[in-house]
Amino acid sequence: MSEIQNDEPAASSNAPATASKATNDSHTFAVLLWIGTLIFGFIPPLVVFLVKKDDEFVTDQAKEALNWSITAAIGYIIGVVTAFLIIGFLVMAAVGILHLVFCILGAVNASKGIAYRLPFNIRLIK
Repeated sequence: MSEIQNDEPAASSNAPATASKATNDSHTFAVLLWIGTLIFGFIPPLVVFLVKKDDEFVTDQAKEALNWSITAAIGYIIGVVTAFLIIGFLVMAAVGILHLVFCILGAVNASKGIAYRLPFNIRLIK
């Protein structure tokens, strides 16, 4: 019971601070970041990560999107290298589907203000 009581005040005291840090503009920017990642790959998250240091939520989502772009690029490279086998085309198709799904999930969660973490990702940028 004491854990529940300790978590509830912390959650209510952090709620206004989180709401002030992650505004609707931050959510919109993070959504556009994930959509840009879907269309243009690693360039939008890299630019946002290097430029937008003042917004913690957007920077966090830029790191996650950039890490996913690097992971997807590695997957595509593995698919191209093994393309002489049939398995390479299957790997590229699987990475493409995962890229689409993860970027959409990232955009949906960013619109709600939830810091999205991918189920599997090579986290090179911390």
